[in-house]
Amino acid sequence: MMNEQVEPQVVFHHSLPVQIRFNDVDRYGHVNNNAYFAYYDLGKEEYLRQVLKVDYRAAEVVPVIANINADFILPIFYGDEIVVETRVSHLGHKSFTLQQRAVNRLTQQVVCQCSTVMVCFNLKTQQSAEVPEHYRHAVEAFEAGGEG
Repeated sequence: MMNEQVEPQVVFHHSLPVQIRFNDVDRYGHVNNNAYFAYYDLGKEEYLRQVLKVDYRAAEVVPVIANINADFILPIFYGDEIVVETRVSHLGHKSFTLQQRAVNRLTQQVVCQCSTVMVCFNLKTQQSAEVPEHYRHAVEAFEAGGEG
């Protein structure tokens, strides 16, 4: 089980439709659990791009995954319309936690939820680093009102 459960009343200001590819489907007819992490990566990248409004990959301090956990609730089948919703649920000194969930657009059911701890890492010193202030301000503003 994940440490943080996504509560139904929690507001996600960011969502991204994802396309289910034929090769995501396993021999049992549903999306393989590994494919979910690719969907969450797409949501994470789009969230960071939209919210931070900078190419964080070109910076000296970058967020990297320290921990990721997922709860698989219902299967996804080829042809399902899935949306990945993303939010920052905790913003610490050197890390932040992303909550994500995959939602079936037609049924509005959460089919999977994920928690990812991202640690800020200085590529030059190879050490953890403080969350850059402009990241902090951008995330706080976005999560307060959904404006990127």
